[in-house]
Amino acid sequence: MKKLLNTLYITSENAFLSLDGENIIVKTDEKETRLPLCIIEEIVCFNYQGCSPKVMGKCAENNIALSFLSPNGKFLAKIVGETKGNVFTRVAQIKTFEDNDSRLNLIRNTIGAKFCNIKFFISRSLRDYPETDEDGSLSKLMEDINYFTKQLYIEEDIDVLRGIEGNISHIYFNLFDKFFRVDDFVFHGRSKRPPLDEINAVLSLLYTMQSNVIGSALETAGIDPYIGFFHTLRSGRQSLALDMIEEFRAIIDRFVVSVFNLKQLGKEDFDYLLGGTVFLNDDGRKKLIKLWQEKKKETIQHQYLGEKISFGLLPFVQASLFGKYLRKEIKEYPPYLLK
Repeated sequence: MKKLLNTLYITSENAFLSLDGENIIVKTDEKETRLPLCIIEEIVCFNYQGCSPKVMGKCAENNIALSFLSPNGKFLAKIVGETKGNVFTRVAQIKTFEDNDSRLNLIRNTIGAKFCNIKFFISRSLRDYPETDEDGSLSKLMEDINYFTKQLYIEEDIDVLRGIEGNISHIYFNLFDKFFRVDDFVFHGRSKRPPLDEINAVLSLLYTMQSNVIGSALETAGIDPYIGFFHTLRSGRQSLALDMIEEFRAIIDRFVVSVFNLKQLGKEDFDYLLGGTVFLNDDGRKKLIKLWQEKKKETIQHQYLGEKISFGLLPFVQASLFGKYLRKEIKEYPPYLLK
């Protein structure tokens, strides 16, 4: 299994990547930077200039995930090397997802884990700032989560389960603004394409980045990230990575709240376009990525393993556990739960 990702982020829009022997060359109008290829495990590009075909080929050969996002954080494409891993794992993946009972169980546990992590996030916030719940709306949300978590294991229609998840997510994001204690930024409800405020811009970028990492982790474990059990299949979409990010969303949400409440991003870190669209600018992306990289170094307790690991390693641990579940080495896949 891969160790903690050593990720290279290309945030300058005018940067171009080329190859010189075993070194990646990052060239901008201002300077040229040389990095040994052997220390890089993933490259995430926010640049329109792109990279040379030689870089793409070398990354594929060395199994270095190469992802392309627009400067505004919209996912464009991803290049990976030859699919490796246990072919029996992929066969088991298809068989498992075709079995209605197994698929239902995975969906229920995934949504249940998401709900559990949302409750943990709200509980921690109320412990520190009880006045946030003066109108009782957050307490009501936790009651709704308790009720609908039970309903998850009664309902057998997948579309109904999707409706339960969507309903709770809608209520949650309608109340999300309560967690922020800054006057400069206001959350207007979840807006994705395009983001209509600064908080949505940060949420969307981090969700995209984490989905890419989960996709890489699944590839590493020999699992096809494009064949999911909850999100509908769509050409070019890593449905399984989107399934598995559900257990990570509350962690990302809590991180975003702390970034704004600690005033680690300011108005100057965003671009405001006609029509209300808001995106992180180059300096804003650099700040956010640096903060996220520090977050990935944090030590967490993995309840299922009973061990301490770095947060950045969590997607690879979960992908490994998912592979064990598919191969019937463990009875159920254990989603990550905040404790």
